[in-house]
Amino acid sequence: MSEPKKSIIHPTAVIDPNAEIGEGVEIGAYCIIGSKAKIGEGTILEPHAIVQKYTTIGKNCHIHSAANLGGPPQDSKYRGEESYVVLGDNNIIREFVTVHRAVGEGHTTRIGNGNMLMAYVHVGHNCEIGNHINIASYVGLSGHVSVYDSANIGGITGVHQFCRIGRLAMIGGLSGVAQDVPPFMLANGRPSRVYDVNVRGLRRAGISPKIRTELREAYKLIYRSNLNTSQALEAIETEIEKSDELDHLTEFIRSMRGGYGGRGNNPPPL
Repeated sequence: MSEPKKSIIHPTAVIDPNAEIGEGVEIGAYCIIGSKAKIGEGTILEPHAIVQKYTTIGKNCHIHSAANLGGPPQDSKYRGEESYVVLGDNNIIREFVTVHRAVGEGHTTRIGNGNMLMAYVHVGHNCEIGNHINIASYVGLSGHVSVYDSANIGGITGVHQFCRIGRLAMIGGLSGVAQDVPPFMLANGRPSRVYDVNVRGLRRAGISPKIRTELREAYKLIYRSNLNTSQALEAIETEIEKSDELDHLTEFIRSMRGGYGGRGNNPPPL
């Protein structure tokens, strides 16, 4: 049985005695690890990375220089309650990324597995980030944003609070996202607008030609016909063969209408 891999901790790193450091972790010069932070085995922290209190990082992540994970939320409702940031495994967090703790006692800002957050990305409080997502440099996610699995967000994009970015959606750079972007779609602009199906992303994800064709038919009914949303959804259900992907798309669009301003995470006005 092989011996556990030893952690390598630079002598200038400042680590709170209540922090938990896994096996084989590398912590570079001048890193700061806060109280009750947890660093999973095999994770690398480059010099000057900061992991603040109540932050958990999974296994085999790579946190680059000057990233700051677990800072207090930028929200006037925050009153110092204990809240969390949780990152899964195999994430790449590049230089100067910021991820803030949630607002609300016991709540969590969560990032899944296998994501890349490029330089200067900001993830606001109470965000929910899925798996295998690429977020390009200078993207800002406001509070309560959800990003579903395998989405891509182009650089210098701003996302309004309570918005959702659907699975396998792709947003062009320099966009301003003020409403949900449904799964499998391409969106671009300020404000962003859906303009096509993410065919290349669907192909790379192994979605069959048949399903891709049906999703394109659904897109045409929703965005390129004279039907309103209710009529388009009814036409999709009666004219296109059901699939998991099509059901996911239609349920997502229905839930957009349950929020406020086309943002499904946003509760309806009182």
